[in-house]
Amino acid sequence: MTTAPTDGMPPSADPRLLLVEDDAKLSGLLSRLLTVEGYAVDLARDGQAGLHRALTREYDVMVIDRGLPAIEGVDLVRRLRSGGVVSPVLVLTARGTTEDRVEGLDAGAEDYLVKPFEIDELLARLRALLRRHTETSATIDLGGALLDVAARRVVLDRAPEPVELSGRECELLHLFASHPRQVFTRDEVRRQVFEDADSPNAVDTYVYYLRRKLGRGVIRTVRGIGYQLGSV
Repeated sequence: MTTAPTDGMPPSADPRLLLVEDDAKLSGLLSRLLTVEGYAVDLARDGQAGLHRALTREYDVMVIDRGLPAIEGVDLVRRLRSGGVVSPVLVLTARGTTEDRVEGLDAGAEDYLVKPFEIDELLARLRALLRRHTETSATIDLGGALLDVAARRVVLDRAPEPVELSGRECELLHLFASHPRQVFTRDEVRRQVFEDADSPNAVDTYVYYLRRKLGRGVIRTVRGIGYQLGSV
């Protein structure tokens, strides 16, 4: 990992950031750099402390290491989501396999960055997370259901309990729901939602996940072109 000069403030003034990292040298370096970049940084050195902070304070964004003591990073993300915490999460990890990334994203994280990394890339990803989180609307009517973007769930008229979505599932459904008449090619979806995904089949995989949770009609296949919002 290399340091870099500051390259612009985050999109809002003093966004509050929770950093959960047990490596003293790395956490100290990141805390200083993020503070210079305009973030109000709180630091937790293990998963239990991170869970306590995240459940008792509101944060605009979180950076969570995967290999944490007390509570492992992906398990921490799951507990935060089940506890109603909706702040966007970027997971730091030394593991770079597709399976590891999918596990972290399915747990509720929005992004995944493999160590060693460049500070510029970390800062850019944090800015993107803040923008997306700020720009998403509270709810979108899907016709027979409501997509609650902040809570990452779909409230169905026909079902007593809401359907919980992972971060990527929610982002994908939000893309289609925001442009209900548009037919997206796979490349367009990949650029907007899965730009950092290693797997060329990420789009089809997450369309399958949404159909499994919400019914086959939720995303319509347009033969020879791509996908479009269907009906729930």
